[in-house]
Amino acid sequence: MFNNVYKGKTVLVTGHTGFKGTWLCSWLIKLGANVVGYSIGLPSKPSHFEELNLESKIKHYIGDISDFELLRNICIENKPEIVFHLAAQALVRLSYTEPRETMITNIIGITNILEIARTTEFIKAAIIITSDKCYDNVEWTYGYREIDRLGGEDPYSASKGCAEIVTHSYMKSFFKSNQTFIATARAGNVIGGGDWAKDRIVPDSIKAWSENKDVEIRSPYATRPWQHVLEPLSGYLLLGSELYLQNLLVKNESFNFGPESNVNKTVEQLLNEMGTLWSSVKWHITGDQSNFKEAGLLKLCCDKAHHILEWYPTMSFEETVEFTVSWYKEFYESDLSGEKLFQLTTSQIDQYIDKAKLRKRTWTH
Repeated sequence: MFNNVYKGKTVLVTGHTGFKGTWLCSWLIKLGANVVGYSIGLPSKPSHFEELNLESKIKHYIGDISDFELLRNICIENKPEIVFHLAAQALVRLSYTEPRETMITNIIGITNILEIARTTEFIKAAIIITSDKCYDNVEWTYGYREIDRLGGEDPYSASKGCAEIVTHSYMKSFFKSNQTFIATARAGNVIGGGDWAKDRIVPDSIKAWSENKDVEIRSPYATRPWQHVLEPLSGYLLLGSELYLQNLLVKNESFNFGPESNVNKTVEQLLNEMGTLWSSVKWHITGDQSNFKEAGLLKLCCDKAHHILEWYPTMSFEETVEFTVSWYKEFYESDLSGEKLFQLTTSQIDQYIDKAKLRKRTWTH
Protein backbone atom coordinates (compact mmCIF):
# COMPACT_ATOMS: atom_id res chain seq x y z
CA MET A 1 0.00 0.00 0.00
CA PHE A 2 1.37 3.43 -1.01
CA ASN A 3 4.42 1.54 -2.34
CA ASN A 4 5.28 0.59 1.27
CA VAL A 5 6.93 4.01 1.60
CA TYR A 6 5.89 4.74 5.19
CA LYS A 7 7.04 1.56 6.92
CA GLY A 8 9.89 2.38 9.29
CA LYS A 9 10.01 6.05 8.26
CA THR A 10 9.91 8.92 10.73
CA VAL A 11 6.92 11.07 9.75
CA LEU A 12 6.15 14.48 11.25
CA VAL A 13 2.47 15.46 11.43
CA THR A 14 1.81 19.04 12.48
CA GLY A 15 -1.67 19.61 13.84
CA HIS A 16 -1.72 15.95 14.89
CA THR A 17 -4.27 16.50 17.66
CA GLY A 18 -6.90 17.84 15.24
CA PHE A 19 -9.62 15.90 13.47
CA LYS A 20 -7.70 15.13 10.28
CA GLY A 21 -4.44 14.80 12.21
CA THR A 22 -5.71 12.05 14.51
CA TRP A 23 -7.06 9.98 11.62
CA LEU A 24 -3.82 10.49 9.68
CA CYS A 25 -1.71 9.45 12.69
CA SER A 26 -3.88 6.35 13.18
CA TRP A 27 -3.40 5.35 9.54
CA LEU A 28 0.35 6.02 9.63
CA ILE A 29 0.67 3.83 12.73
CA LYS A 30 -1.06 1.01 10.80
CA LEU A 31 1.41 1.57 7.95
CA GLY A 32 4.36 1.10 10.31
CA ALA A 33 5.55 4.70 10.46
CA ASN A 34 7.29 6.27 13.44
CA VAL A 35 4.99 9.22 14.00
CA VAL A 36 6.09 12.51 15.52
CA GLY A 37 3.30 14.97 16.31
CA TYR A 38 3.54 18.73 16.87
CA SER A 39 0.47 20.73 17.87
CA ILE A 40 -0.54 23.66 20.04
CA GLY A 41 -2.91 21.53 22.13
CA LEU A 42 -6.28 19.82 22.11
CA PRO A 43 -8.77 21.55 19.79
CA SER A 44 -11.98 20.41 21.48
CA LYS A 45 -13.56 18.58 24.38
CA PRO A 46 -14.09 15.69 23.87
CA SER A 47 -10.91 15.25 21.84
CA HIS A 48 -10.38 12.42 19.37
CA PHE A 49 -6.65 12.51 20.16
CA GLU A 50 -7.25 12.19 23.89
CA GLU A 51 -10.02 9.59 23.57
CA LEU A 52 -7.80 7.38 21.38
CA ASN A 53 -4.89 7.74 23.80
CA LEU A 54 -2.68 8.52 20.81
CA GLU A 55 -0.07 10.11 23.07
CA SER A 56 1.00 6.60 24.08
CA LYS A 57 1.45 5.54 20.45
CA ILE A 58 3.52 8.39 18.98
CA LYS A 59 6.08 11.03 19.98
CA HIS A 60 3.89 13.91 21.10
CA TYR A 61 5.05 17.53 21.28
CA ILE A 62 3.10 20.60 22.30
CA GLY A 63 4.08 23.88 20.66
CA ASP A 64 2.90 26.79 18.55
CA ILE A 65 3.47 26.35 14.82
CA SER A 66 4.63 30.00 14.74
CA ASP A 67 7.48 29.18 17.18
CA PHE A 68 10.23 28.63 14.62
CA GLU A 69 13.05 27.73 17.02
CA LEU A 70 11.05 25.15 18.96
CA LEU A 71 9.71 23.54 15.77
CA ARG A 72 13.18 23.49 14.19
CA ASN A 73 14.79 21.95 17.27
CA ILE A 74 12.16 19.19 17.38
CA CYS A 75 12.74 18.48 13.69
CA ILE A 76 16.51 18.35 14.17
CA GLU A 77 16.07 16.01 17.15
CA ASN A 78 13.77 13.59 15.27
CA LYS A 79 14.91 14.08 11.66
CA PRO A 80 11.61 13.28 9.90
CA GLU A 81 11.94 12.14 6.30
CA ILE A 82 8.32 12.99 5.48
CA VAL A 83 6.24 15.92 6.74
CA PHE A 84 2.47 16.39 6.64
CA HIS A 85 1.71 19.97 7.58
CA LEU A 86 -1.88 20.22 8.83
CA ALA A 87 -1.51 22.69 11.71
CA ALA A 88 -3.93 25.57 11.12
CA GLN A 89 -6.71 27.73 12.43
CA ALA A 90 -9.36 25.89 10.44
CA LEU A 91 -12.68 27.64 11.14
CA VAL A 92 -14.13 30.36 8.91
CA ARG A 93 -16.29 31.96 11.58
CA LEU A 94 -13.47 32.01 14.14
CA SER A 95 -11.32 33.86 11.60
CA TYR A 96 -13.69 36.83 11.90
CA THR A 97 -13.25 37.08 15.67
CA GLU A 98 -9.53 36.20 15.67
CA PRO A 99 -8.19 37.38 12.29
CA ARG A 100 -4.64 38.13 13.46
CA GLU A 101 -4.21 34.69 15.06
CA THR A 102 -5.61 33.11 11.90
CA MET A 103 -3.10 34.92 9.68
CA ILE A 104 -0.12 34.17 11.93
CA THR A 105 -0.98 30.48 12.28
CA ASN A 106 -1.89 29.84 8.66
CA ILE A 107 0.80 31.91 6.94
CA ILE A 108 3.78 32.03 9.32
CA GLY A 109 3.25 28.38 10.25
CA ILE A 110 3.65 27.24 6.66
CA THR A 111 6.63 29.56 6.18
CA ASN A 112 8.35 27.92 9.18
CA ILE A 113 7.85 24.41 7.78
CA LEU A 114 9.17 25.48 4.37
CA GLU A 115 12.18 27.22 5.92
CA ILE A 116 13.08 24.12 7.93
CA ALA A 117 12.75 21.97 4.79
CA ARG A 118 14.94 24.46 2.90
CA THR A 119 17.74 24.59 5.47
CA THR A 120 17.99 20.92 6.50
CA GLU A 121 18.85 17.77 4.59
CA PHE A 122 16.71 15.08 6.23
CA ILE A 123 13.24 16.05 4.92
CA LYS A 124 12.71 14.21 1.64
CA ALA A 125 9.00 14.97 1.11
CA ALA A 126 6.65 17.62 2.47
CA ILE A 127 2.90 17.70 1.89
CA ILE A 128 1.45 21.11 2.68
CA ILE A 129 -2.27 20.87 3.44
CA THR A 130 -4.25 24.04 2.81
CA SER A 131 -7.99 24.06 1.99
CA ASP A 132 -10.55 24.18 -0.79
CA LYS A 133 -11.31 27.65 0.55
CA CYS A 134 -7.96 28.92 -0.76
CA TYR A 135 -9.80 29.71 -4.01
CA ASP A 136 -11.45 33.06 -4.69
CA ASN A 137 -14.94 31.57 -4.54
CA VAL A 138 -17.39 33.38 -6.83
CA GLU A 139 -19.83 30.46 -6.43
CA TRP A 140 -19.83 29.32 -10.02
CA THR A 141 -21.32 25.92 -10.74
CA TYR A 142 -18.22 24.12 -12.02
CA GLY A 143 -15.33 22.92 -9.89
CA TYR A 144 -12.27 25.00 -9.12
CA ARG A 145 -9.05 23.86 -10.73
CA GLU A 146 -5.55 24.17 -9.30
CA ILE A 147 -4.80 27.02 -11.75
CA ASP A 148 -7.81 29.14 -10.71
CA ARG A 149 -7.46 32.39 -8.80
CA LEU A 150 -6.61 32.23 -5.10
CA GLY A 151 -7.94 34.40 -2.30
CA GLY A 152 -11.22 35.10 -0.59
CA GLU A 153 -13.27 37.71 1.21
CA ASP A 154 -13.18 36.16 4.68
CA PRO A 155 -9.92 36.11 6.73
CA TYR A 156 -9.71 32.31 6.72
CA SER A 157 -9.91 32.03 2.92
CA ALA A 158 -7.44 34.89 2.53
CA SER A 159 -4.99 33.17 4.89
CA LYS A 160 -5.20 29.91 2.92
CA GLY A 161 -4.76 31.72 -0.39
CA CYS A 162 -1.70 33.45 1.07
CA ALA A 163 -0.36 30.11 2.32
CA GLU A 164 -0.53 28.73 -1.22
CA ILE A 165 1.21 31.80 -2.63
CA VAL A 166 3.99 31.58 -0.02
CA THR A 167 4.48 27.88 -0.78
CA HIS A 168 4.55 28.55 -4.52
CA SER A 169 7.23 31.23 -4.05
CA TYR A 170 9.38 28.80 -2.06
CA MET A 171 8.88 26.13 -4.72
CA LYS A 172 10.07 28.45 -7.48
CA SER A 173 12.84 30.12 -5.48
CA PHE A 174 14.35 27.26 -3.49
CA PHE A 175 12.94 23.83 -4.35
CA LYS A 176 13.52 23.56 -8.09
CA SER A 177 16.78 21.68 -7.58
CA ASN A 178 16.51 21.03 -3.84
CA GLN A 179 16.43 17.38 -2.76
CA THR A 180 13.15 17.97 -0.90
CA PHE A 181 10.03 17.27 -2.96
CA ILE A 182 7.09 19.50 -2.00
CA ALA A 183 3.43 19.72 -3.03
CA THR A 184 0.27 21.31 -1.69
CA ALA A 185 -3.05 19.55 -1.21
CA ARG A 186 -6.46 21.21 -1.17
CA ALA A 187 -9.53 19.59 0.33
CA GLY A 188 -12.30 20.54 2.68
CA ASN A 189 -15.67 19.75 4.23
CA VAL A 190 -14.52 16.42 5.55
CA ILE A 191 -16.76 14.56 7.94
CA GLY A 192 -16.27 11.49 10.08
CA GLY A 193 -16.19 10.20 13.62
CA GLY A 194 -14.16 12.02 16.24
CA ASP A 195 -14.84 15.58 15.10
CA TRP A 196 -16.10 17.79 17.92
CA ALA A 197 -15.08 21.20 16.55
CA LYS A 198 -17.45 24.13 16.96
CA ASP A 199 -19.48 25.54 14.07
CA ARG A 200 -19.39 22.36 11.99
CA ILE A 201 -22.65 20.82 10.96
CA VAL A 202 -21.93 17.16 11.84
CA PRO A 203 -20.42 17.63 15.33
CA ASP A 204 -22.98 20.33 16.17
CA SER A 205 -25.78 17.95 15.16
CA ILE A 206 -24.38 14.88 16.90
CA LYS A 207 -23.77 16.80 20.13
CA ALA A 208 -27.34 18.12 20.13
CA TRP A 209 -28.99 14.83 19.16
CA SER A 210 -26.99 12.84 21.73
CA GLU A 211 -28.64 15.10 24.34
CA ASN A 212 -32.05 14.89 22.63
CA LYS A 213 -31.91 18.56 21.63
CA ASP A 214 -32.59 20.47 18.42
CA VAL A 215 -29.65 21.63 16.36
CA GLU A 216 -29.73 25.15 14.96
CA ILE A 217 -29.12 25.38 11.21
CA ARG A 218 -28.00 28.63 9.59
CA SER A 219 -27.87 27.73 5.89
CA PRO A 220 -29.87 24.59 5.02
CA TYR A 221 -29.47 25.08 1.25
CA ALA A 222 -25.72 25.72 1.21
CA THR A 223 -23.96 22.98 -0.76
CA ARG A 224 -20.59 21.42 0.03
CA PRO A 225 -18.46 18.61 -1.45
CA TRP A 226 -18.97 16.34 1.56
CA GLN A 227 -16.42 13.54 1.87
CA HIS A 228 -15.28 11.20 4.61
CA VAL A 229 -12.00 12.23 6.22
CA LEU A 230 -10.32 9.06 4.91
CA GLU A 231 -10.87 10.13 1.29
CA PRO A 232 -8.48 13.11 1.21
CA LEU A 233 -6.11 11.30 3.60
CA SER A 234 -5.72 8.53 1.01
CA GLY A 235 -4.83 11.30 -1.45
CA TYR A 236 -2.34 12.89 0.94
CA LEU A 237 -0.67 9.55 1.63
CA LEU A 238 -0.51 8.71 -2.08
CA LEU A 239 0.92 12.15 -2.86
CA GLY A 240 3.45 11.78 -0.04
CA SER A 241 4.62 8.41 -1.35
CA GLU A 242 5.06 9.80 -4.87
CA LEU A 243 7.01 12.78 -3.52
CA TYR A 244 9.26 10.50 -1.48
CA LEU A 245 9.90 8.37 -4.57
CA GLN A 246 10.87 11.59 -6.41
CA ASN A 247 8.16 11.55 -9.03
CA LEU A 248 8.89 14.75 -10.96
CA LEU A 249 5.27 14.98 -12.12
CA VAL A 250 4.16 15.84 -8.57
CA LYS A 251 7.10 17.96 -7.40
CA ASN A 252 6.18 21.62 -6.73
CA GLU A 253 2.58 21.01 -7.76
CA SER A 254 -0.85 21.46 -6.17
CA PHE A 255 -3.67 18.91 -6.08
CA ASN A 256 -7.38 18.98 -5.26
CA PHE A 257 -8.86 16.00 -3.41
CA GLY A 258 -12.64 15.91 -3.37
CA PRO A 259 -15.66 13.73 -4.11
CA GLU A 260 -17.31 13.19 -7.47
CA SER A 261 -19.21 16.27 -8.63
CA ASN A 262 -22.60 14.65 -7.97
CA VAL A 263 -21.78 14.39 -4.26
CA ASN A 264 -22.29 18.15 -3.80
CA LYS A 265 -25.25 18.02 -1.43
CA THR A 266 -27.03 20.63 0.64
CA VAL A 267 -26.87 20.83 4.42
CA GLU A 268 -30.52 19.75 4.47
CA GLN A 269 -29.77 16.67 2.35
CA LEU A 270 -26.92 15.77 4.69
CA LEU A 271 -29.17 16.08 7.75
CA ASN A 272 -31.90 14.00 6.09
CA GLU A 273 -29.41 11.24 5.31
CA MET A 274 -28.04 11.34 8.87
CA GLY A 275 -31.64 11.15 10.11
CA THR A 276 -32.09 7.72 8.52
CA LEU A 277 -29.37 6.37 10.82
CA TRP A 278 -29.88 8.27 14.08
CA SER A 279 -33.07 8.37 16.13
CA SER A 280 -34.57 11.61 17.50
CA VAL A 281 -33.17 13.84 14.79
CA LYS A 282 -34.42 17.41 15.19
CA TRP A 283 -33.34 20.74 13.78
CA HIS A 284 -34.67 24.21 13.15
CA ILE A 285 -33.50 27.01 10.90
CA THR A 286 -32.33 30.14 12.70
CA GLY A 287 -30.81 32.11 9.86
CA ASP A 288 -27.40 33.67 10.23
CA GLN A 289 -27.73 36.69 12.49
CA SER A 290 -24.11 37.76 12.01
CA ASN A 291 -22.53 39.72 9.18
CA PHE A 292 -20.05 36.91 8.53
CA LYS A 293 -20.01 35.81 4.90
CA GLU A 294 -20.01 32.07 4.19
CA ALA A 295 -20.11 30.66 0.67
CA GLY A 296 -23.30 28.99 -0.46
CA LEU A 297 -21.72 26.90 -3.23
CA LEU A 298 -18.29 25.33 -3.48
CA LYS A 299 -17.02 22.59 -5.80
CA LEU A 300 -13.62 21.18 -6.68
CA CYS A 301 -12.34 19.76 -9.95
CA CYS A 302 -10.07 16.79 -9.22
CA ASP A 303 -9.05 15.95 -12.79
CA LYS A 304 -5.38 16.63 -12.05
CA ALA A 305 -5.33 14.08 -9.20
CA HIS A 306 -7.20 11.63 -11.44
CA HIS A 307 -4.75 11.89 -14.33
CA ILE A 308 -1.38 12.30 -12.58
CA LEU A 309 -1.87 10.34 -9.35
CA GLU A 310 -4.64 8.01 -10.57
CA TRP A 311 -6.45 8.95 -7.36
CA TYR A 312 -10.23 8.68 -7.18
CA PRO A 313 -12.65 8.94 -4.28
CA THR A 314 -13.88 5.58 -3.00
CA MET A 315 -17.16 6.04 -1.15
CA SER A 316 -20.61 7.26 -2.12
CA PHE A 317 -22.40 10.00 -0.21
CA GLU A 318 -24.55 7.40 1.55
CA GLU A 319 -21.51 5.34 2.58
CA THR A 320 -19.78 8.49 3.84
CA VAL A 321 -22.72 9.38 6.09
CA GLU A 322 -23.10 5.77 7.28
CA PHE A 323 -19.39 5.60 8.27
CA THR A 324 -19.71 8.88 10.12
CA VAL A 325 -22.93 8.21 12.03
CA SER A 326 -22.00 4.63 12.93
CA TRP A 327 -18.76 5.84 14.56
CA TYR A 328 -20.61 8.36 16.73
CA LYS A 329 -23.30 5.81 17.65
CA GLU A 330 -20.63 3.41 18.87
CA PHE A 331 -18.97 6.18 20.85
CA TYR A 332 -22.12 7.44 22.56
CA GLU A 333 -23.98 4.15 23.01
CA SER A 334 -21.05 1.96 24.00
CA ASP A 335 -19.08 4.64 25.89
CA LEU A 336 -15.85 3.67 24.14
CA SER A 337 -12.46 5.17 24.89
CA GLY A 338 -8.77 4.28 24.80
CA GLU A 339 -7.80 1.07 23.02
CA LYS A 340 -11.39 0.12 22.17
CA LEU A 341 -11.99 3.47 20.50
CA PHE A 342 -8.65 3.20 18.68
CA GLN A 343 -9.80 -0.21 17.42
CA LEU A 344 -13.08 1.33 16.20
CA THR A 345 -11.18 4.03 14.34
CA THR A 346 -8.67 1.63 12.78
CA SER A 347 -11.43 -0.84 11.92
CA GLN A 348 -13.05 1.90 9.82
CA ILE A 349 -9.70 2.46 8.12
CA ASP A 350 -9.64 -1.27 7.33
CA GLN A 351 -13.20 -1.15 6.00
CA TYR A 352 -12.31 1.85 3.84
CA ILE A 353 -9.24 0.04 2.48
CA ASP A 354 -11.37 -3.01 1.68
CA LYS A 355 -13.80 -0.83 -0.28
CA ALA A 356 -10.88 0.80 -2.10
CA LYS A 357 -9.41 -2.59 -3.02
CA LEU A 358 -12.79 -3.79 -4.26
CA ARG A 359 -13.02 -0.65 -6.43
CA LYS A 360 -9.43 -1.12 -7.64
CA ARG A 361 -7.94 2.11 -6.31
CA THR A 362 -4.28 2.15 -7.35
CA TRP A 363 -2.87 3.15 -3.95
CA THR A 364 -4.04 -0.13 -2.40
CA HIS A 365 -1.28 -2.17 -4.04
